[in-house]
Amino acid sequence: MVTAVVEPPVARLAALPGVSTASRVAAQAAHARTTGRVLPVSPALSGLLPASGLRRGSTVAVHSSTSLLLALLAEATAAGSWAAVVGVPSLGVAAAAEHGVAVSRLALVPRPGAEYPAVMAALLDGVDLVVTEPRSVQPSIARRLSARARHRGAVLISLGPWPAADVELHCTRGHWSGLSRGAGHLESRPVVVHAAGRGAAARPLSAALTLPDPTGRIAPALPEPMGLPMGVPMGVPRQLTRAEVAEETLAAPPHLIPEEAVG
Repeated sequence: MVTAVVEPPVARLAALPGVSTASRVAAQAAHARTTGRVLPVSPALSGLLPASGLRRGSTVAVHSSTSLLLALLAEATAAGSWAAVVGVPSLGVAAAAEHGVAVSRLALVPRPGAEYPAVMAALLDGVDLVVTEPRSVQPSIARRLSARARHRGAVLISLGPWPAADVELHCTRGHWSGLSRGAGHLESRPVVVHAAGRGAAARPLSAALTLPDPTGRIAPALPEPMGLPMGVPMGVPRQLTRAEVAEETLAAPPHLIPEEAVG
């Protein structure tokens, strides 16, 4: 009688083409995690983040903006870091490349199914940045994955709300430019990126940026940014005034309301 040997989920995951490639660089990633604690981001975003980049071991929640998510990945992957995207079937390689992501260092696991926790855990062990969409992730599993990211020195990025995220980012979008009299091409769009969070990111910040700019990347805002007073430097993060905090509170999701807006 022959007994079938069933491989564990992590072993089957490691055999997948994109993931097996990432697993071979795990030793290099471990060395990098001990020598560099912050992964780089675009200069347009650096002032919004603690330590001016993506701190290893942190969890970042990006709300309702795939473009902002890809802008976060671009600089780190271009500098040699690996990224993986789990459970986001709508995210395409072409869009990632247009935003500057080094797609040769990008692994996609669009539908992990019931093995989602095992897939995420394996990737957090060997990949620098792991992106996921928490549509049906139980809070207990989310907290365990954040703890694993802290222990392994990976950056966990959620495309949506995540329990106790260290940093939360969301956009207020403006109107596209590039169309003239009903014809032309969409070229760029102004946004205001808002940052809040815990610890070093507790004070809310806001910066006027262009996402995308005419080259498809993120950049400081063009003249006359929407929603900011005249005289505010373009693309330079600043702490919001009390009046602006109150105004942003009306538009922000409940989990993004800063503490000073309560009471």
